[in-house]
Amino acid sequence: MSIKSHSPSKNQLRTLALGAIGVVFGDIGTSPLYALKEVFKDGVPIDTVHVLGVLSLIFWSLTLVVTTKYAIFIMRADNKGEGGIMALMALALQGVKKSESENKAKTAKKSAFIVILGLLGASLFFGDSIITPAISVLSAVEGLQIIAPKLDKYILPITVAVLGGLFIIQAKGTGKVGKIFSPIMIFWFGLLGFLGIINIIETPSVLMAINPYYGLHLLSELGWHGFLILGAVVLSITGAEALYADMGHFGLKPIRYAWFGFVFPALLLNYFGQGALLINHPEAIQNPFYLLAPTWALYPLLILSTLATVIASQAVISGAFSVTRQAIQLGYCPRMNITHTSGDAIGQVYVPAINWMLMVSVFILVITFKSSSALASAYGIAVTGTMIVDTILASIIFKELWNWNKPTRITFLVAFLVVDLGFLSSNSLKIPTGGWLPLVIASVLFIILTTWIKGRALLTKYMEERRTLVEDFEATNNKEYATVDGTAIYLTRTLHGLPEVFLHNLEHNHVLHKQIVVLSIVTTNEPYVDEAHLLKIRSFGKTRKFYRVKLYYGFKQNADVRRALELCAQEGLDINPKQASFFIGSEEISFRNKSPMPKWRRGLFRFLFSNSSSAIDFFRIPVDRVVELGIRIEL
Repeated sequence: MSIKSHSPSKNQLRTLALGAIGVVFGDIGTSPLYALKEVFKDGVPIDTVHVLGVLSLIFWSLTLVVTTKYAIFIMRADNKGEGGIMALMALALQGVKKSESENKAKTAKKSAFIVILGLLGASLFFGDSIITPAISVLSAVEGLQIIAPKLDKYILPITVAVLGGLFIIQAKGTGKVGKIFSPIMIFWFGLLGFLGIINIIETPSVLMAINPYYGLHLLSELGWHGFLILGAVVLSITGAEALYADMGHFGLKPIRYAWFGFVFPALLLNYFGQGALLINHPEAIQNPFYLLAPTWALYPLLILSTLATVIASQAVISGAFSVTRQAIQLGYCPRMNITHTSGDAIGQVYVPAINWMLMVSVFILVITFKSSSALASAYGIAVTGTMIVDTILASIIFKELWNWNKPTRITFLVAFLVVDLGFLSSNSLKIPTGGWLPLVIASVLFIILTTWIKGRALLTKYMEERRTLVEDFEATNNKEYATVDGTAIYLTRTLHGLPEVFLHNLEHNHVLHKQIVVLSIVTTNEPYVDEAHLLKIRSFGKTRKFYRVKLYYGFKQNADVRRALELCAQEGLDINPKQASFFIGSEEISFRNKSPMPKWRRGLFRFLFSNSSSAIDFFRIPVDRVVELGIRIEL
């Protein structure tokens, strides 16, 4: 269950911090499997000076990006306790809309810019969601190259089998499996620290890498080559955004406590331990993570590494489900079937279409790229792109909601954009060798999302233009209609007037119900709306009683029409579900020759619209009380 704004007790804080270790830090916690190896694979000399320089870059990357930017600054920008790219975008939109000093046109432009940024960040996140399971599990199983070189040919089949099992169990829900995540990951981070310590003891001078001089000296000495290795250094901070994204599940303090008190020190110790190993044994660059351990411990380490990468992959997959659900609620994505896998935890959802899309994509990646080193080239673009979006959206919040003074805000924005753009620029050079992949994935998703938004906007405009005000209806319609018992509930996108489906029903059936309700469902820019503020009821009409009911839900809630009818009764609008009929328009979309929708988007929107899941299931409308009326719409 999500933790809201109340302060947890010490026991709760401890429990939540331990839980966060099992869920939040899986991605960044498995980076030691491949990060340092990738830095040195392109010919950086393996000697004391260069090892210290690389370790210094990793230390300061973790310190500046993960610790300072995310743990200290961005995590303060919570949307009623919730985090993640969609929550950040919604919060920025709230800030812009609250600004009273700007005209509507300027506010609309700012809002459009924020939405585009948010959609771009979400698209890049999905690119990350595809690459993370592939590179994480593959890098763990590649330990067989060290332990049993003869089994090298089985690395890909084992990786595919492990990942296949992971995606298959998603439909069952991960609540029970999740209970064992924390003990495994606590042991994992403890082992990372222990393996690091036993190697640091042999070469304690490796700790001098904390001095930023070594990192700056390395970049200065290597020049262009030093700039290139930043693309590999960024692998050490993949998963940083998870601190913010999972804040709704654990809260700010537990995640901070887990990071500063356990995860951050464990990661540093392991990286420094790998550095100490390389100073003494440069040949260990083949796989410095596994070679930290004594020979007898390699098989157990392989099993534990695989489990840790599966947990990291699970967290990313669950995050993809969560982001998809939020995008659907906010109207940025077509409706999809969503299954709740837990009766207790509201955030545990399963989206079949996303699950199977991810599985097929991950399989293709593993089989095509064949190694974690090849996949590393594709990894950094998505991560750094998402981080840039987070930095810009956070700076908007600091200005519009928190009223930071200009020098402080500009300092934050420039300082972290310099770091983020440095990483992005370095990774952009890997586009020909794999970096194109997340860009293609993000571009396709961005086109889909923006096409859906544009099409929905045109559809809403069409409905608004053809809506009829009750006053006009009563003034111009003098026909006598038969009156039948019960309640007619018309589900509509428009927030004013009578919907077209009402007029359509009247034209064909020539009857009016005794009680007519026009129902609109509105998703707010807040994650949750209390039941006390869930609905607004207004009556209108002189010759016949009409009711306008607006249901307000947060972007992390599911609209439940059945529950809304119960709340209507408490507000004085008594609706008998057994005598109520829901009228829903079943729209068929076509386009005019001069439609504002570009021709290349039209077929895509029609496909998305026709394959969107039914409003009946999505809004939990009693299926046996539904009447669908076909409506042809020309946009």
